[in-house]
Amino acid sequence: MSKKFVERITGMDEDFAQWYTDVVTKAELVDYSSVRGSMIIRPYGYALWENIRNELDRRIKETGHENVYMPLFIPESLLQKEKDHIEGFAPEVAWVTHGGDEKLAERLVVRPTSEVLFGEHYKNIIHSYRDLPKLYNQWANVVRWEKTTRPFLRTLEFLWQEGHTCHETDELAQEETVKMLEVYAEICEQFLAIPVVKGQKTEKEKFAGAKHTYTIESLMHDGKALQSATSHHLGDGFAKAFGIQFLDREGKQQYVQQTSWGFTTRIIGAMIMVHGDDRGLVVPPRIAPTQLMIVPIAQHKEGVLDFAYDLKERLSGHFRVGIDASDKKPGWKFNEYEMKGIPLRLEAGPRDIEQNQVVLVRRDTGEKLTVAMDGLEETIASLLEDIQNSLLEKARQHREEKTSVAVNFDEFKIQLEEKAGFIKAMWCGEQSCEDKIKEETSATSRCMPFEQEQLSEECVCCGEKAKQMVYWAKAY
Repeated sequence: MSKKFVERITGMDEDFAQWYTDVVTKAELVDYSSVRGSMIIRPYGYALWENIRNELDRRIKETGHENVYMPLFIPESLLQKEKDHIEGFAPEVAWVTHGGDEKLAERLVVRPTSEVLFGEHYKNIIHSYRDLPKLYNQWANVVRWEKTTRPFLRTLEFLWQEGHTCHETDELAQEETVKMLEVYAEICEQFLAIPVVKGQKTEKEKFAGAKHTYTIESLMHDGKALQSATSHHLGDGFAKAFGIQFLDREGKQQYVQQTSWGFTTRIIGAMIMVHGDDRGLVVPPRIAPTQLMIVPIAQHKEGVLDFAYDLKERLSGHFRVGIDASDKKPGWKFNEYEMKGIPLRLEAGPRDIEQNQVVLVRRDTGEKLTVAMDGLEETIASLLEDIQNSLLEKARQHREEKTSVAVNFDEFKIQLEEKAGFIKAMWCGEQSCEDKIKEETSATSRCMPFEQEQLSEECVCCGEKAKQMVYWAKAY
């Protein structure tokens, strides 16, 4: 894009990392706090999260889950009960050692996730198969002491939901795990217009303490992958660690089978990097806090502001509508709302009023349309739906253009160097090959997709017999 629309935003191709930082700060999504790696989510950023959260919360409840809330702090002894789990999180744990002036007798962990808290609770409330399933979800903040941070993508503290469920059988837990992954995929594709690849994580990449981890992976504008959500089949590992047992239908003691699954504010970072451009944000209409911004033209002239406010009142029953009647120049307003990614802009001045029409401008394409006041609601609704669908299709095309196939290691390296993005390649299943690929290319296994392809008979790394096709990429 040759024309620099907003001087304050670095070009995407010039410096993608700086472009991202410019967008999240200049579009007023976040501000930096005095604690390294922590972010202040500003009203516009939080409104985005609320819209995503509300839709996901509705679907979680529709699938029979109930919301609960667990404590922020976890005693060290409780965390130690599940050995693999604590080892997986140890480098990221934040410890509380003092309460006031007194040193605590036992250190407390600021929750990085809540499996152990739910485990302790479930042990106390589950006794019979009649108590199952337990389908709980929590909306909360968690803390992970990350070394490298970036707003939304990786911060010391972030917001999320974490589902934790208990079931009678392994099959029922597996069904739950995959079902919730599908819910996440639908939220990403239908509301955020982010296409995803669904699949299973390798043993190396799975959640600490899980039997299986499933993931949805998305591809950013710069060709890097982002893990957008995960769903874990925990098996009975936590149940055995915490003694979560029940009398089954034959009167025998059994351990429950558990799941956990989570979706975080990092998805806002994904939305920014999938849809944004050199003008700033591009927000899909279904999650946009403001779907339509009214900008009066020549508002000092008689009747213009009255017309604009009447229009806002008329349209607000159908859409999320804003109006900018400030004394700033129209050009400034145009740039501001383009930068904030508002899907549609409506312009109306004296001539438009006289001709019973308005001008609509699409954020995604910049297309201007002069439309009649009659049937305006239907026109706007149609345009918003088209923008939503177009963003998904554009992102899907981008992903396909940046997805390559490699059948040997030399080809893998060349593809990764010349064409950043997903690489589909066969794998023997050995972690030694997975480690070698990461060590020599910085690419990691993103997932073993549910939709498998037989690209060759041999592992891309060692040349031995391949077991599965894997998506590989450099990732955030």
